[in-house]
Amino acid sequence: MTQQRPAYFQLGHGTDFGLTALTALTERLGLPGSDAGPAAALGCADEIADGSEGEEAVELGEDARRLLASELPDRILRTVWLASTGNAFDPADHGMTCREWLGRISEVSTARLRRNKRSYTPPPVRPVRDVGLCQAVVAELRAAAPALSGASPALPELVDALERVVTGADGDLGMRLLLRALKAQAVPVPYEQYQRLLTLGGQFGFPPGAVHDGLNIIWPQVGTTREGVSGDFGLSRLARLFTAGWHHRTSRATVAHAVTYDGYERPPGSEAAILWEDTRRMLDSGLSDDTVTVLWLAATDRGHNIDEFGGSGREWLEQVVDVCEEHLTAVAPAYLPALSAIHTDTGDTVLRDIRDMAPLAAGKKISPAFLPLEGAAVMEALEQVVTRVDPDLGFRLFLRTLEVLQLPLTEERYAQYEILGSRFQYGEDHLLFSVDHLVQRN
Repeated sequence: MTQQRPAYFQLGHGTDFGLTALTALTERLGLPGSDAGPAAALGCADEIADGSEGEEAVELGEDARRLLASELPDRILRTVWLASTGNAFDPADHGMTCREWLGRISEVSTARLRRNKRSYTPPPVRPVRDVGLCQAVVAELRAAAPALSGASPALPELVDALERVVTGADGDLGMRLLLRALKAQAVPVPYEQYQRLLTLGGQFGFPPGAVHDGLNIIWPQVGTTREGVSGDFGLSRLARLFTAGWHHRTSRATVAHAVTYDGYERPPGSEAAILWEDTRRMLDSGLSDDTVTVLWLAATDRGHNIDEFGGSGREWLEQVVDVCEEHLTAVAPAYLPALSAIHTDTGDTVLRDIRDMAPLAAGKKISPAFLPLEGAAVMEALEQVVTRVDPDLGFRLFLRTLEVLQLPLTEERYAQYEILGSRFQYGEDHLLFSVDHLVQRN
C-alpha cells in the first residue's frame, strides 16, 4: 500500500505475516516442555515460509533483509527480537548475533522460494520511510512507552530500540514489531489507542487481524451501539446465515458462531447483546406464533424450516435468547442485557415504505417450489413488527424481505432508505450489501 506496494490484505493476508508472524510462532517455544534450541526456531521459520505454498516466504525474507540492510547495531536488533518473542529464543544463547540469526531466516525464505522458482533471487529491499507514517508510529510508541517499559524491565532499551527500527530501518516493520512487543509483553492497550493503531495499520495496508489478534485491549462496556458495525446485524443478520447451505453446523451451533462476530472495533459480546435485544423484543411483543414463524421463514428464504421440525417461531427465538445469554455470561459477565429505548418517531415512515412495496410483493412468493409463502402475508407480518415490536427491526427485516423477493427499487426509493438507515445509525455499507443490487439505475 505504501510506496506503490499492494496492501497486504490484497495479497491474501488475513492476520499477521512475515517476521512478526515468525516472532509470534517462536514465542511458543517458551512454553514449558518446549524445545527452544536453534533447530526448533529454524523449524518455526520453515513453517512460516512454507505458508500459502511458499508465498508467505516473500514477506518473511524481505522483513529480515530490511533489518539486515539497516545500520542498526546488533543490541538493538536483539532487543526487539527478544521483546517480540517474549524472550522465548535468544540467538546469543547459541553463539549467534541477531544479524547472523536474521541472515539464517533470510536463507530459509530464499530456499523456500527457490522450490517454486529455481532462479529466484531476492530483490532489493524496499523500506518504508514515509515521514508521516513513521511519525505516527513513533507517537503511538511514545504513548505506550510507560506501560511497555513497565512490562519489560529486563529490556530497558526496548522503547528506544523500537523507535530506532521505525526511523532507521523501516516504518512498516517497526509498526508490526511495536504491535508484537505489546502482545508478547501483554501490555494493556486503551481502546482509544487501539482504534488509532487499527487506523494506522490500515494506512500500512495491514489486515485488521494483524493489529487486533492477541492484543490486550481495554474494551469499553458492552452495549447495543451500532458504532463499528459492518453490514447487517442482530436478528436480520442471523436470518441471512440460515439461507441455503448453512447445514455444516447444527442450528444452535450456527447461532453460537453468529454471536461471536463482533468485528474488530466492538467489545466482545456486542453482537450477542444486539441479537438478544432484537429477539427479546419479538418474544415480549405478543406477536402470534404464526406471525413470528412467517417472519423467520421469510428472512431465511425458507433456509431454516422451523415449521417442518415440529417447532414454532417462539420456541426457536427462545433458543436464540439462551445462546446469547450463554455467550454474554462467558465474555462479558458484568453485562446485564436490557431493552433500550425504541425510535417510535420513525414508525410511520417505515410503514409507508412497506405499504409502498406491498403491491409488488403481492405477486411474489418466497420458496415458490416448496411450501410457498405469499409475499402479501409477509408484508402484513412486517407491519406488525413495526407497530408492535420496533420500527428499526421492522425496517431491517423489510430490507431482508426485499432482498429475498428480489423486488426492484428506484434510485429515489433507495435514497429514501439511505436517509432512514442513517436515522437508525446503520453503517454506510448496510444497504450496499443488502439491496443495492436491486436498484434500477439509469
